Amino acid sequence: MAGSSEIDNKQKYSSRWSLDGMTALVTGGTKGIGHAIVEELCGLGAKVHTCSRNQSELSECLSQWETKGFQVTGSVCDVMTPSQRQHLISKVFSLFDGKLNILILTKKRTLITYGATV
Repeated sequence: MAGSSEIDNKQKYSSRWSLDGMTALVTGGTKGIGHAIVEELCGLGAKVHTCSRNQSELSECLSQWETKGFQVTGSVCDVMTPSQRQHLISKVFSLFDGKLNILILTKKRTLITYGATV
């Protein structure tokens, strides 16, 4: 059982780092570091939208987060596809009434391809 000083420290931590009222988009939030970031942001009070290329993984994560009481929405999206990125941005704009405070991109490849110059 946690002692009173440990509980006090947790309350100080949570109030100091509160993200209540903040919104976040985390790409690739169903696996690895993206998943951990979604959970941390939600734990601090943020409303989060995440995306994944895999519907079943996304559905499973959304169900787990709902059980934990986290405010998370999600959509299927391959951020490497321009039309899907645009749809994602439109969806997030609508969900968060045009307000996005935090953007986390966890994609392994860059969205911009640089050409070699001679």
